[in-house]
Amino acid sequence: MSGKSALLRQTALICLLAHMGHYVPAKRALIPLTDKIFTRVGASDNLAGGESTFMVEMNETASIINNLSERSLVILDEIGRGTSTYDGVSIAWSIAAYLHESPAKPKTLFATHYHELTRLSDSLDALSLHHVRAKEYKGDLVLLHELGDGPADRSYGIAVAKLAGLPPQVVSRAKTVLEKLEKGRAETGGLAAGLGDLPLFSAALDAAEAKVDALREKLTGLDIDALSPRAALDLLYELKRAAGEN
Repeated sequence: MSGKSALLRQTALICLLAHMGHYVPAKRALIPLTDKIFTRVGASDNLAGGESTFMVEMNETASIINNLSERSLVILDEIGRGTSTYDGVSIAWSIAAYLHESPAKPKTLFATHYHELTRLSDSLDALSLHHVRAKEYKGDLVLLHELGDGPADRSYGIAVAKLAGLPPQVVSRAKTVLEKLEKGRAETGGLAAGLGDLPLFSAALDAAEAKVDALREKLTGLDIDALSPRAALDLLYELKRAAGEN
């Protein structure tokens, strides 16, 4: 409601308008040559095809990641919200890190309500944090429709629930539950505790490439015509074991 998704959409539209040679609604705009605009915004399912909202989201995100280039613009809004909190944070964290570390390094806007993802800025140099400003005044939510630097101080979900007309007892109970959850998060370090020690994709990709090189070298040196059926079978088992090693 504060304009986060509108900001994402207008960025994609301004990029498209500029490439049409059209005027854009800005005093000044520096827009690089863009080959594709990828978006994953909104929620929809494919019940006829047996696909949940989350499956549709993952399919579209996979298509983006597998087809982007260094000239692509990627717009992602709340990736990972259709599953459990732990799964959602893990997937969103991994996707954000992958886009940052991939050779293409596409220009990306990644909106999320997972505050744990803000810790990625400690290890990803090109990541810049911003939030859409909002305040509570005398218990009411005031949306300022301004973009600020840095992460948001907190979420305003309960304030929005009150604004939507949920009964006071429901809102009050939600505040009590939230206080307990936040206290537990402060004591344990939160959902993202320990994630700062994870290696980025460059290290993981190097290890995977080293494994592929070892298998490639072994296969290149083989004289297939000289192998007996038994030796070929033993070799297949050996290659399978090598490929499955972590």
